[in-house]
Amino acid sequence: MMMDGQTAIEAVQPAETARKRKGSYVAAIARGTCSLIRGLKVTFVEFFTRKTTERYPENRGTLTLFDRFRGTLAMPCDEAGNNRCTACGLCATTCPNGTLRIESETVADPETGKKKKRLLAYEYNLGSCMFCQLCVNVCPAQAIRFDTAFEHAVFTRDKLVKILNKQIQTHGNNA
Repeated sequence: MMMDGQTAIEAVQPAETARKRKGSYVAAIARGTCSLIRGLKVTFVEFFTRKTTERYPENRGTLTLFDRFRGTLAMPCDEAGNNRCTACGLCATTCPNGTLRIESETVADPETGKKKKRLLAYEYNLGSCMFCQLCVNVCPAQAIRFDTAFEHAVFTRDKLVKILNKQIQTHGNNA
């Protein structure tokens, strides 16, 4: 049916597009069915593969984690209890959450007379850390690293704030 100002070709086009839509409907159902079968194939293959499950609470003593696992920030020290931190503050500046807080003081070196920063407290808030490792990557002295400790469950948030240089020094003196 032609309307005013419409040519014969324009009048035929709606009928052709209706046929194309019907063909595309059937094709869409076929594509959807193929996609569903492909997804179910992956599901069934995975259903019959052997599972590797960690028996976590029972195997706590023998559980090993990868070296790249980011558990808790640690500040290693030597046998005398000295750490490598120079209190430059790059790690605290780089941290996107403000997880690290460094207290330092400037002291004069008695031998050279030059002023030097000395670390007083290295505070790490485990509760706000997102384990991005930016602080470890930016440290020029390689004074901090992530260890593989992962059990962080506590009842109060205050226990998630740790003074790393004090804990390491007491640990180093007891060893």
